[in-house]
Amino acid sequence: MLRGIIHYGLHFIAPYFIAYLWGRSRQVKAYFILLATMLVDLDHLLVRPIFDPNRCSVGFHLLHSYPMIALYALLCILPLRRLGLPWWVRVVGVGLLFHMVTDWQDFYLWR
Repeated sequence: MLRGIIHYGLHFIAPYFIAYLWGRSRQVKAYFILLATMLVDLDHLLVRPIFDPNRCSVGFHLLHSYPMIALYALLCILPLRRLGLPWWVRVVGVGLLFHMVTDWQDFYLWR
């Protein structure tokens, strides 16, 4: 039970605190963007069984693959202003990376 509380707490409550990084004026938008990054789990629908407690989603599912994680990390460090990209691109990168860390810890730290 504790495992589920921590996993879903990291998915739903921690983004609330991460959203503070974008300041008061963007906090609510950042929170909902961070929540929207959970749509990355739609890639679970591409495999059978959809959920396997003995399988780590990181490195297995398409959007949880290591090349995609590298792309998510790149989104976190891109010079947004110089490239003319909106501020929320970094929020998406942080949200996706945080999602990968959450899924990773769920499998490896709770075996």
